[in-house]
Amino acid sequence: MQDQLNLTERELRIRNYSPKTVKSYLYGLQKYFTFKKLNPETLNQDNVRNFLLYCEQSSISAQSRNLFLNAIKFYYRNVTKDVQKIDIHSAKKPQKLPVILSRNDIEKILQTLTNKKHKLLLSLAYGAGLRVSEIVTLKTQDINLEEMTIHIKQAKGQKDRISILSEKLVNDLEQLIAAKNQNAYVFESERGGKLTTRTAQKIFENALAKSGIKKNATFHSLRHSFATHLLENGVDVRYVQELLGHQNIRTTQVYTHVTNPKLKNIKSPLQ
Repeated sequence: MQDQLNLTERELRIRNYSPKTVKSYLYGLQKYFTFKKLNPETLNQDNVRNFLLYCEQSSISAQSRNLFLNAIKFYYRNVTKDVQKIDIHSAKKPQKLPVILSRNDIEKILQTLTNKKHKLLLSLAYGAGLRVSEIVTLKTQDINLEEMTIHIKQAKGQKDRISILSEKLVNDLEQLIAAKNQNAYVFESERGGKLTTRTAQKIFENALAKSGIKKNATFHSLRHSFATHLLENGVDVRYVQELLGHQNIRTTQVYTHVTNPKLKNIKSPLQ
């Protein structure tokens, strides 16, 4: 089993898959190989279906099951070179609306923060629509204070993109990065080097708890809120798609379901 995992990892790295995808695929394959027990290199489509059913019965999410299926397909197509088409469709994912924080919510959360760097971190994440992985890997060279832009490099899908910078944050950012070299992280840990994503998430969680806001929000809700508030301001959904780095506009259009002004203006018939 380990030999097959090693071969898969080699192939994934040769094809320049992201470290996160490599880790996820290997995790999924390990679960599949453990379930299959014998001869993992021999494809049996009924066995794959039974594995996915086992995962569903084990309350593994549709998103994770789809990832496992993609890993299995990659393994047989690119490692064992099996020419059979795995005729199994992805699981239908539940359509959930994102948790959105209002502008007032954002202000309350930021006001709870006494640590200037922590406040700037959350402000920048919201103001530019950054993922937690993007904010912790941001370097001083990625910020252009003259052009008021942020260059997000090798983000999800290993794609670069440009996002916007709020004028409100320029002075604080200038002070923070003034003495740093171009390759330094904007938000360094106390021991040097970048913050962990968990540390950034904890900063948000603590601020949310102190704010008294009862919404089931996460760090990613800042990004959801960025997109929603831009649409409320009348920004075209295609520009929002570009700022978020979404490959498919349908991913961005989910925010139109939570910010439709015409829908909000409809009065209930119960008077």
